[in-house]
Amino acid sequence: MTRVLTIEREYGSGAGEIAQKLADRLGWKLWDQLLTDAIARRLECHSRQIEVQEERKDPLYYRLFKAFLRGSYEGSLNTPVMKMADAESIRRVSEQLVRSAAAEGDCVIVGRGAAYYLRDLPCAFHVFIYAPFEEKVRRLERKGKTEEEAIQLVGSVDQDRAAFIKQYFGIEWPARQFFHVMINSTMGEDAVVQTVVNGLSLIGKT
Repeated sequence: MTRVLTIEREYGSGAGEIAQKLADRLGWKLWDQLLTDAIARRLECHSRQIEVQEERKDPLYYRLFKAFLRGSYEGSLNTPVMKMADAESIRRVSEQLVRSAAAEGDCVIVGRGAAYYLRDLPCAFHVFIYAPFEEKVRRLERKGKTEEEAIQLVGSVDQDRAAFIKQYFGIEWPARQFFHVMINSTMGEDAVVQTVVNGLSLIGKT
C-alpha cells in the first residue's frame, strides 16, 4: 500500500499549492516548508541576516543550498540562511529527515531530494510537476514578482537545483526514470490532484 507521495517540481509550476491540496485530500501530513524548517534547525541556520564572511566563503554553494531547500513559497526567497554546514552535513540531515518522514508514512514530501532518497521504497509514489516557461513567469507575477524578477527566477532556480542534484546525488535532474507520473500543471490544480489520486489508487492506495 502506498503511504508516501513525493513531489519534485519545476520552480513556479504551482507544485506547492498542488501538494497542499493533495495532503488535504488524502488526509496526510505535508512536508514542505515544514521540512525546510526542520533542516534549518538541525543545521543551526537563521533567517534574519546573511553573515558576510559566510556568504563570501562559498557563494556558489550557498546559492545551490538555497535552491535545494526552497519550499512551496514560490514568490519568496525567505529560505533560512546557513550558519555553518558543509555539503555532507546537508546531505546527511536531509536524508535523515526525509527517511524519518517516510517511515512515519501517510505523508506528502515536496522536493529536497525525496524522490531520489526514496527511489527504492516500495510504498512511495513519485510525481514530477512542470509547466511551460511563460506560465511559470505569469504565476510568479501573480504572486507579486516583476516580469524581470520572474524571468530571472524561472531561468536560474531550476538550473541551481539541477546543479545541486548532479553534484550531490550524481543524477541528471529531473531523471524521468524515478517518477511514476510527470504532469503539466496547466491542466489545472484540481485536475492534477485527481490525476495523482487516480495513480495512487491504481497501485494500491485505499
